Amino acid sequence: MESSMTILFSVRQSKINRNNQLPVYMRVTIGGARFEVATGKSVSPEKWLASSGKAKGATIEAKEVNAFLETLAGKAYAIQRQIIKEDLLMCIEIFKRKWQGEDQNIIGLLTIFKEHNAKVKQLINLEYAHATYMRYQTTLRHTEEFITWNYKTKDFDVRKLNFKFISDFEFYLKGVKKVGHNATMKYLANLKKIVLICVKNDIIAKDPFFAFKFAKHEVDRIALTEHELRTVANKVFEIPRLEQVRDIFLFCCYTGLAYADVAKLSKMDIIEGRSGEMWINIKRQKTDSASRIPLLPPALKLLKKYESQLERLDKHLLPVLSNQKMNAYLKEIGDVCGIVKPITFHLARHTFATTVTLSNGVPIETVSRMLGHRSLKTTQLYAKVLDKKVSDDMQRLSEIIGAKF
Repeated sequence: MESSMTILFSVRQSKINRNNQLPVYMRVTIGGARFEVATGKSVSPEKWLASSGKAKGATIEAKEVNAFLETLAGKAYAIQRQIIKEDLLMCIEIFKRKWQGEDQNIIGLLTIFKEHNAKVKQLINLEYAHATYMRYQTTLRHTEEFITWNYKTKDFDVRKLNFKFISDFEFYLKGVKKVGHNATMKYLANLKKIVLICVKNDIIAKDPFFAFKFAKHEVDRIALTEHELRTVANKVFEIPRLEQVRDIFLFCCYTGLAYADVAKLSKMDIIEGRSGEMWINIKRQKTDSASRIPLLPPALKLLKKYESQLERLDKHLLPVLSNQKMNAYLKEIGDVCGIVKPITFHLARHTFATTVTLSNGVPIETVSRMLGHRSLKTTQLYAKVLDKKVSDDMQRLSEIIGAKF
């Protein structure tokens, strides 16, 4: 067990107070990690001996400061002995909680989860998308509710995490909260990140997810057929809001953009290609991966239609409503157009991948690049629904075989 600990007292040159004194800080280092706390004492710059971490001289003031610092060091070493006696892992997180007088008997999973989410929130638009933060927040809420439901407590000691906790949590999400299988796997994957933080910081000895299998179920990607796409495109709407939502939906059918990406699409995202053709050049909000998409004539026509509204749209190219409203109006559009399958905004991305591109012979590698997928396996899920393409390919093969034999 790692039990080494160093204590250092130092002054902050940048925090001189009104009496021209420097505050004294105590730094505790365990395994390379640090915990620093203000001692509440201050000394004049010329009366501090940095080499020994003490106040200079034999004055009453110096003796009082040094005696107080020794008391703090004694408290730190007492906590070290307590951690060893309780057979806990000697790490800065446990030391910090004991120093601050927090619950001595628990290192809260939810506490660590909240600290993680607070850091993610500070890094929104730097390393994380806002949607990522919201997914972690949702996972935190589910975890908190599960702990209350299953253990009747407000938090759970991470040192007691085991495979049973994971299995019970999976059952709770599926059986009690009625969360789908794939969504459950995503929540558990988010929780695993928090658990691995605890493992890496030596708070827990092994990963309770070790024997857990993250197996996602394949989901059929529903898309509009050519006939359905043409029906939606040719439909004349007398209600402006339905026409507007239809147009944005069609634009995504021709470009493969997800809601979050089309909502923030601006003039800066449109570039000219080598041959004079126009391209969308963005980083996908969901994955932060690059996506370059040549604009098909119908997509260019739709951009032209709303070009006059650019100033009113605050530099955005299209008048995108909230995702909730878009989906509500798309349901209405589907009913008007006589389309039985449920139409949601994300259906446009599926339609681009299958009906618009793959069905028309665009190589899957090219489609994957335009969709901004990080893995070709993700794009291959769309290819599995293309019965028409299989039929066309086999028809061509039949003609070749017929000619040869």
